[in-house]
Amino acid sequence: MEILYPMFGMIVLSGIILVIFASTRVPGIYKMWGKLQFAKHSADLHPKLPEKARYLTDNYNHIFEQPTLFYAITIYIFLIGNTDTTNIFLAWFYVVTRIIHSAIQITVNNVSWRATIFGIGSLILVLMILKEILFFL
Repeated sequence: MEILYPMFGMIVLSGIILVIFASTRVPGIYKMWGKLQFAKHSADLHPKLPEKARYLTDNYNHIFEQPTLFYAITIYIFLIGNTDTTNIFLAWFYVVTRIIHSAIQITVNNVSWRATIFGIGSLILVLMILKEILFFL
């Protein structure tokens, strides 16, 4: 059961990003009500947003990309009962990398730092998957 706590941590992070995202978008939607047809496609809207709003939009999208693999491997680990200290540590470490990634992206958006953190998080996911492949064999 303890392996599900880091997954809940990712869910909480996603919820926080959603609240921040919505709080920055809703005022603009009210202001532009009735004149939003230019934003039928997010690709059309994105260039018209202030730079900080684009950072947040990109992060909101990223929260629903790679972490889906994290959710899948975490649920798999839980279901097969391979919840050991290493898996729990790796899962929490992954969540920490996503928190740092989000903090960087929605503030300074330093791509070098972000890429480094993303790489570390990706490595953690690969390690979690490899660990389960070895357990399976």
